[in-house]
Amino acid sequence: MQLPSSLLENAVNEFAKLPGIGKKTALRLVLHLLKQDVTDVTTFSDTIAKMRNEIKFCQRCFNVSDGDICAICANSFRNQRLICVVETIRDVIAIEATQQFSGTYHVLGGVISPLDGIGPDQLNIESLTHRIQQEQTEEIIFALSPNIQGDTTIYYIQKKIQHLPCRVTTIARGIAFGGELEYADEMTLARSLANRLPVQQYVKS
Repeated sequence: MQLPSSLLENAVNEFAKLPGIGKKTALRLVLHLLKQDVTDVTTFSDTIAKMRNEIKFCQRCFNVSDGDICAICANSFRNQRLICVVETIRDVIAIEATQQFSGTYHVLGGVISPLDGIGPDQLNIESLTHRIQQEQTEEIIFALSPNIQGDTTIYYIQKKIQHLPCRVTTIARGIAFGGELEYADEMTLARSLANRLPVQQYVKS
């Protein structure tokens, strides 16, 4: 893509580094910014720079935060003895959007994946174990992706905390409501059969 300005080209290249943004989309975004008032563009760039420079990670759960402790951990109305273990910050955002969970979180920062060179020591597992011990946690809910890496991570953590007096659960896995049975993969279908519910409970839900 030949552009008439090196400044324009540099800006397009930077935008194109973002996930899901190709060169054409990047060019459209840059041209849009060129149409905006200089003050608006400056505010935009300053906001992004400030976010990157000043944002923190919660010292307790590793969620993003404006301070040392995130708003969720600092909320006294939430069940502080209930921990939902997730892979990434995006998972926290997704669960919070349901408005159905009133506990706290623990962001692992990934899952165990030997093929990708990710081992337990690279994840926030030790801090999770420490939290459970120190905070007298009553229940841990694993909300990890239903794949080999997710299950391996659950198995590893469960082994590490099996001596601790807390309940360990995982989110339900199975056929999505409204989904077609014939399009479900074998693992999902197998888990649905293994985790079957009484009809009375299903109808009530």
